[in-house]
Amino acid sequence: MSTALLIMAHGSRIAEANDAVHEIAALVQRMTKFDIVEVSFREQHLPNIQQGVDACVAKGAQRILLVPYFLYMGAHVLEDLPEELAQARKRHPGIEMVLGKHLGVHDKLAEVVVERIAETLTEERWH
Repeated sequence: MSTALLIMAHGSRIAEANDAVHEIAALVQRMTKFDIVEVSFREQHLPNIQQGVDACVAKGAQRILLVPYFLYMGAHVLEDLPEELAQARKRHPGIEMVLGKHLGVHDKLAEVVVERIAETLTEERWH
């Protein structure tokens, strides 16, 4: 059974800002070996989430894990993304779909913050 990952990000009016999500998706695909990894955006940029689901289905996905690339448990994670999932299920009743966990609080995120702090301290020659 073919499983797809649909990485869902907020989206930015600045198109170049959205490139980072595509880079993350490529890294995730290499790290996980999923054949189908798509990116979609909640706002401001295309493809939107429904278009992302459609792309997964068009590539043969029978199951889709919708992955929220969101830090916080805000309105998008609590309300909007579940609504998007409900719409997608209605549009593709034969496809199994589940909403994954948002990024939230995680030791690895703290590690990234610490790495960025160290980089900045080094660049500024503060240590």
